[in-house]
Amino acid sequence: MAKKKSFVARNLPKYLLQWTSLAALLVFLTGLVKLVFPDVDKPDPEALCPMGGLEAFGTYLVRGSLPCSMSTLQIIMGLAMAATVILLGKLFCGYLCPVGTVEDLLGRLRRAFGFNAVRILRRGVADALLRLLKYGLLFLIFYMTCSASELFCKKFDPYYAVATGFKGEIVLWASIASLVAVVLLGLFIDRFWCRYLCPLGAVSSSFKFYLPLGLLILAWWGLSLLGVHLHWAWLLGALCLLGWLLEVFNGAPSGQIISVVRNEATCTRCGACSKACPYGIDLLHFDARVNDVDCALCGDCMAACYHDALDYGFLGSGPSAGGRSVRHIIPAFLTIVIAVGAFFFGNSFELPTIDESWAMEQVGDAPLKKMEVSGLRTVKCFGSSMAFKARMQKVPGVHRVKTYVKHHRVEIWFDPRVTDEDAVRAQIFVPSHFRINTPDPKLVPTLNVQTLRIEKMYDKLDLNYLGLQMRESGKRVYGLESEYDCPVRVLVYSDPEEALSAEWFKEIVNRKSLDMPLHGGGVKKTPMNLEFVRLEEETSTVPTTGFLEKMFDGFYAEFNGRFPVKELPKELAQGHEAGDTLVLKRSTRYAAKAQYIYEIADTNYQKPIIRRALPFLSNHISREEGVISFALTLNRDWLPALQIRFAAPMTEARIWELLQEDPWTITYAKDDIRQEKARLKFDEPGTVFQIQAEQESEPVKAAPKKKASKRKSKN
Repeated sequence: MAKKKSFVARNLPKYLLQWTSLAALLVFLTGLVKLVFPDVDKPDPEALCPMGGLEAFGTYLVRGSLPCSMSTLQIIMGLAMAATVILLGKLFCGYLCPVGTVEDLLGRLRRAFGFNAVRILRRGVADALLRLLKYGLLFLIFYMTCSASELFCKKFDPYYAVATGFKGEIVLWASIASLVAVVLLGLFIDRFWCRYLCPLGAVSSSFKFYLPLGLLILAWWGLSLLGVHLHWAWLLGALCLLGWLLEVFNGAPSGQIISVVRNEATCTRCGACSKACPYGIDLLHFDARVNDVDCALCGDCMAACYHDALDYGFLGSGPSAGGRSVRHIIPAFLTIVIAVGAFFFGNSFELPTIDESWAMEQVGDAPLKKMEVSGLRTVKCFGSSMAFKARMQKVPGVHRVKTYVKHHRVEIWFDPRVTDEDAVRAQIFVPSHFRINTPDPKLVPTLNVQTLRIEKMYDKLDLNYLGLQMRESGKRVYGLESEYDCPVRVLVYSDPEEALSAEWFKEIVNRKSLDMPLHGGGVKKTPMNLEFVRLEEETSTVPTTGFLEKMFDGFYAEFNGRFPVKELPKELAQGHEAGDTLVLKRSTRYAAKAQYIYEIADTNYQKPIIRRALPFLSNHISREEGVISFALTLNRDWLPALQIRFAAPMTEARIWELLQEDPWTITYAKDDIRQEKARLKFDEPGTVFQIQAEQESEPVKAAPKKKASKRKSKN
């Protein structure tokens, strides 16, 4: 007698597709793919889920914009899933969803340990109330996303939290709670997340009732035509409520092309199919065709039936006369075809992330002229698109902007009577500088300055990438500075003994990619599209110290304080009552006292990750009286240094205690004071020197004002 195939072997198409999808996701998100394909970039986790595409589509309908870094590809993937649910069934849930795969694996783990799942009575009160949770989450997610044009589901999505290593845009407690719901509850209750919490599951179930939901949308649209304009949130709420009511009290969705069918002639009514169903569907409840909103066409029921009484039927057709047929591979096959087709179709065109216009009344009937600019790497999401639009609003004559974040491209409409294309490009261009290496002014007192002319340098990141190219070359090039012109002027600062020819510059500038070695092996390739025009003949020199100041990005924060009038000197207290309290600059309050600088020098202070922490550190130390200001500057040895200016009652020892504290105390507002993990660590105490009288107005070397970042403490 031939040995019966195992359960997994009888449903091999499903498990192969599930495990392959999960493995591919892990390979891409962990970066392991670079071991084989070093040119492939690590994908954005939110861009791989159709839920993000549906949220993006909803935002596009409501606001005419796309959230985050969403593009047409994500929208097409989301709409493809919706169309698949309507016509075929919940194939994504049954074959591709990584959370669903994990839930299936947890069920197999539970059975391996030999204990039964907790059964929640279908269509019971507990089941109905639990199903309401996912519709509440669905409403909240779409409302928040469409209102703010940011993917709200990222804050608690267990897939996104794990994929980013809990480092993405998450709310930690919510992410942990959702992960516990997947793992712990999924271990004891089959597909708990999928049935009761997953908002994408709520969307999929709702699309199965496309006829009544479509009528509701038509009714809302009809009311708007009659002059009754209801906010879109009312429609969203009504759709969620109707979806829940239909799922709980009907459970039999509108017709779909494919479904599980049962052969009454060969069925022994043993119930093995119902026990195997991960959604707990009682297949014996149906006469022939299984018409249940939860059915994901996963095929587990067929794999459990060794009498081959179950099969897939199309448009009401019954099972194959010979038992289970080749039809059992069709859902998996269709899943692959639809996913691949949506991927290629979604990559064939692109919707704008924003399409904004303003002050059109100034134009009248005059036609606007359109220009396109590509390669703006800083235009990469909704937020950066809106920042670009805000810049363009300040340009006289510009009235409309479209951005396409996938290809970092923008379209700009301007009034040719007011401005021209060159003037608009000048406003797009952001002058910048990039320090490649740091020269020692004692060894190299002066630097050569050569001028390059480069086309297609629109984005400030282009200068950074060009500088990285030069750093990798090993030449003694110390920095670059860009200035707008046609073509763009790029000043190159180098060692006077380094001979840099036009041929060398041309080879560097015209490279089509920046190849950067990665830690652990591999190379990251960043596309480049610059064009070398010429090297100017004139070469000048500058002091190395001047170069260091030019390339240095400083930080400065001066603090205020609240002081009782009775404690102030007479010249400050004059005109105020003794019981009053004044808000003064601390530099004014302590002007008559001896003042000191607490300094810690470190060449690492110019790193972006450290610079981002400085506003928080300055806020933390500003809560202490006697701290006057906080700065990142160049010290007397031309090294980056943190300098804390203070006077009594502050002491050197207390400053060191503040720098060592963890957590930091951060004041965001008068009634919003938080304890946050320290973002910087200090191993060695700093040095202290007194500010001399002649230094009072200029106590430290500071970066030029246009380079410095000035922030006021909330204190």
